[in-house]
Amino acid sequence: MRDDKLYLIHIRESIERIETYLADRDREEFLASTLIQDAVLRNLQALAESTQRLPPSWKEKHSEVDWAKISGFRNVLTHDYLGIDLARVWNIIERDLPGLKRTIEEMLKEST
Repeated sequence: MRDDKLYLIHIRESIERIETYLADRDREEFLASTLIQDAVLRNLQALAESTQRLPPSWKEKHSEVDWAKISGFRNVLTHDYLGIDLARVWNIIERDLPGLKRTIEEMLKEST
């Protein structure tokens, strides 16, 4: 269990890094900066990889998160990087990342 908690911490840290990279930036700034895109995409890939290592029982308990979709997104980031739609990535960050962060925080509280 202790090792599994490290994945939650890693996911939270990746989300926090993304938030830092995008602080006070809008969609257009994200789309215009390859530096920011690279940093964000790297952390999305890392957090998605860590979600794959969480115990199935934890994922079942938090079915509000589409874990399979995160896994699929990780595969796109890793294997189909030439096909990444940056506008879609921005939408995922805006729409899905805040909820994932809340869930990860809840899971961290439960794992103590």
